[in-house]
Amino acid sequence: MTTLRLILGDQLNARHSWFKEKSDDTLYLIAEFKQETTYVKHHIQKLCAFFLSMARFAQALDLAGHRVIHLTLDDTREYDGLEALLSRIFESYQVSRFEYQRPDEYRLLQQLRAYDTQSIGIQKSEVDTEHFLLPFDELSKHFKADKAHRMEAFYRRMRKRYDILMNGDEPLGGRWNFDQDNRNSFTAKDIAEIPSPLVFSNDIRAVLERINRHQIAHFGETETHIVWPCDRQQALVLLEAFIQENLPRFGTFQDAMTGQSPHAWSLYHSRLSFAINSKILSPYQVIRRVLEYCEENPEHASLAQIEGFVRQLLGWREYIRGMYWANMPTYHDKNFFEAKRPLPSWFWSADTKMNCLRNSVHQSLHYAYAHHIQRLMVIGNFALLAGLDPAQVDAWYLGVYIDAIEWVELPNTRGMSQFADGGLIASKPYAASGNYINKMSDYCKGCDYNPKLKTGDTACPFNALYWDFLNRHASTLKSNPRMAFPYKQLDRMSHEQLVDIQARARYLIDNIETL
Repeated sequence: MTTLRLILGDQLNARHSWFKEKSDDTLYLIAEFKQETTYVKHHIQKLCAFFLSMARFAQALDLAGHRVIHLTLDDTREYDGLEALLSRIFESYQVSRFEYQRPDEYRLLQQLRAYDTQSIGIQKSEVDTEHFLLPFDELSKHFKADKAHRMEAFYRRMRKRYDILMNGDEPLGGRWNFDQDNRNSFTAKDIAEIPSPLVFSNDIRAVLERINRHQIAHFGETETHIVWPCDRQQALVLLEAFIQENLPRFGTFQDAMTGQSPHAWSLYHSRLSFAINSKILSPYQVIRRVLEYCEENPEHASLAQIEGFVRQLLGWREYIRGMYWANMPTYHDKNFFEAKRPLPSWFWSADTKMNCLRNSVHQSLHYAYAHHIQRLMVIGNFALLAGLDPAQVDAWYLGVYIDAIEWVELPNTRGMSQFADGGLIASKPYAASGNYINKMSDYCKGCDYNPKLKTGDTACPFNALYWDFLNRHASTLKSNPRMAFPYKQLDRMSHEQLVDIQARARYLIDNIETL
C-alpha cells in the first residue's frame, strides 16, 4: 500500500508536516515536466532556478531518509501533461493513495481536483501548503468577488491577529504605516554607499543543457551560473545578510531608482522573493527573524524600516493572494480600459531611447528581476499609458520575473499596475508623467528625452501619454477623488495645448517601436 505525494516546483517547504515522519510506504514525486514550461514563455534564469531548486530539495529529502522520485525532462518527455505522468507512476509503484498540497495557481488546482483517480481505485486527498499566514479556508471571510478591498484594513487585522509590531491594541510607535517616510530618492553620496549584494554562484550548466536539448522556448540572459538562492541554506544566509546590511536603509530607499551604481539592480532590497514564493522560506519565519534581530539590536534599524518590510509580507503579499482567489477565474478577462495594443519588440531587447525603460527592461532581461517601483511606475506605467493589452503585459511579467507565480503576478499586474480590474485593488490608476520618474531616479539625466517638456521631438514620452490618458478616460476617472488634482491641472490647459499633446501622443503610439 504505497502513498504518492506530489511536490510542485513552488512547494519546496522543508518544514511541512509531511516530512515529520519517514515511511517506506510513502513516496515523494518531484518532477520537471513540459506542461509547466510552456503555459507562458519563461526567462531562462527562472526555469533554471526552479529546476535546480527542485533537484536540491529532492536531494535533501533523500538525505533525510525519505523515499523520493526526482524526474527531469529526460524522464518525463513522453508525457503530455501531469495526469499522464501520474498515471504511469501509479502503475509502476502500485500506488493506492495520492496526496497533493493545494496548488497556489488556479489552473493547477482545477487540474488536480478534476483528475479522476477513483475510477482506477486510488484515493485522492488535498492538504494545505502550510505556508501562508491567512488560512485558505478563511479567504472568503476577508475577500469577496468583484468587490474592492483595500490592503490597509486587511494589514491592520493581520498585525493584530499575529501581534506583530503591536503595543497592546495599538500599533507600535502610534502609526500603522510609515510609507510616507519611505519615499526618498538617492543623492550622489547615497549612491556611493549602496552595498555590494550577496550573490551565489549556482552552476546551471546541466540544467541549461537539458532545457535547450528539449527545445523549451525561453528568453532573457544567463551565463553558466545564477546568483539566486536555490536551497534553504543559501536562502537563510541571504536573509541574514539582508537584515544586517540592507534593512537599516530598506524603507528609506524602497521606492528609489538609479542607473549610476554597479549595484543598481539590487539596492537595499532583500531579493528573497524567489525563495519565499517557492516556499524555501516561510514568510512568518522571515518576519520573526527580522523582529527577533531588531529586538536584540534595538539601534540597528528604525521602526519605519522594519514596518516597511513587514508590510510587504504580512500585508501586501497575503492581501494579493486573497484578491487572486476571490476573483478567479474571471480576473483573467478584466480589461477596464479595453486596451489592445501589442507589446513593442523592445520589451525583449531593451532597445529604446527612453533611459528609464532601457534600464528597467535591460535589468529584467539580465537578472530576471526588477524591484516593485521599476515594475509598477516605469514598465507598468508605460504599458498603462500606451494602452498595451493587459493579457500580453501579464504574460511578459509572469515570464520575465524569477519570483512570478500567477497568484502573485496576476493581481499585481492586471490590478495594481494596469487598473484593468477597474479598481478592485488600486483606488486609482498608478499613472504618472515623467516628473515622478525624474523625482525618484536619476534615469532622466543623460536621457534623449526631457522630462520637463510635454510636446516636441525631445519631450519625455511619459508626459504626452499621461495627459492624453487622463483626457481619454476623463468620463470614468474624473469623479475619482484621488484624481482631482491632475484633472484640475488638465482643465487649466488651453485647447491648443491639449491638441498639441494629443498629436504628440498619437505620434508616440504610431512610432512606439522606435521610441
